[in-house]
Amino acid sequence: MDAILNFTQYVINALLGLIIFVVLAYIILTWLVSFDVVNLRNRFVYSVSRALDAIALPILAPFRRLLPAMGGLDFSPILFFIVAEGIKIYLIPPFFAWLHGLVAGGGAPPA
Repeated sequence: MDAILNFTQYVINALLGLIIFVVLAYIILTWLVSFDVVNLRNRFVYSVSRALDAIALPILAPFRRLLPAMGGLDFSPILFFIVAEGIKIYLIPPFFAWLHGLVAGGGAPPA
């Protein structure tokens, strides 16, 4: 059972890392398009942009609602990175340590 929990923890960490990578790629691509380094008339760039938009925008939407508009600057990815890294470092390991304790028979402390 420990192997399943370890694998599940690995998959969750990997998915969070992948989501962070996608948001970072989205940010870089939007900068490249904004500064006319790449052009959306290129079919490949357009399809990559659409795919990254479809993934990153729903993830960033809650963070955009929390932060006020700052004169055209979007700080929601920074807040997302802080929250995602906090989840990876401070929430996932204790949660899985607790699950390992349940599996080993430790369970919750007696009331």
